[in-house]
Amino acid sequence: MSDLEFWQYAAVALLFVWSGFVRSGLGFGGAVLTLPFLLMVYNAPLVFLPIIAMHLLFFSFLTIATAHVRARDGRAESTVNWPFLRYALALMIVPKLIGVAGVLTLPTNVVSGFIFVVVSVYAVSYLLEKPFKSHSRTVDTLFMVLGGYVSGTSLVAAPLVVPVAASRVRKHELRDTLFVLWFVLVAIKLAAFAWTGVDLQWRATLALLPFAGFGHLLGLRFHSYTLRADTGVFFRVLGGGLLVVSLAGLLRMVFGGA
Repeated sequence: MSDLEFWQYAAVALLFVWSGFVRSGLGFGGAVLTLPFLLMVYNAPLVFLPIIAMHLLFFSFLTIATAHVRARDGRAESTVNWPFLRYALALMIVPKLIGVAGVLTLPTNVVSGFIFVVVSVYAVSYLLEKPFKSHSRTVDTLFMVLGGYVSGTSLVAAPLVVPVAASRVRKHELRDTLFVLWFVLVAIKLAAFAWTGVDLQWRATLALLPFAGFGHLLGLRFHSYTLRADTGVFFRVLGGGLLVVSLAGLLRMVFGGA
């Protein structure tokens, strides 16, 4: 990134503020809602993916550690649903490793199109305050397995995982539970980057950390507001986030050839 112009540095910094805000405000979308814009500024996915991944590890760990201390001291109830995490990881870890290793290659457009269309239906149901719940262990299992595979090939598992989590986890637990799940999945992805010799962009990661941190603080305030608001507001925010994620993914497929 040393050959960028000033406006590109400024744009990247602002986009990492946005990434931090989305990540801590919703608990998902930090990659998929930021990466398309970053690539418009500088078309180098393997430059930005390690930065986004390491920021996620740092801020998710910080948030979960803070919540754990508050719960341990009796100042708040636990915000991580550990039974759901055991369920999710049991289903996702093998397809995650398959995706990372590239052992099984499915047509990207087929998988992505299926994900974004189905999740758009979920999102609209949330916006209408009538959240759809499959009531089917088979459908939930399919979503989680596909989410594991997709997270292995990219960093975009949220559209599949969030609807399942939202139907099984209380709203005050949703974000932090997802943070722990993303931490595990992203750590595997980063290990794969390091193993294959991808530059982890340590200098850029540290340089952009204050900008992502500012966005993170804004997102924490926004998240607190959604929890204080009624359930309808929470689901509308959740549905809006999912719909934007899905539309961004579809537009990228159509216009970016991804």
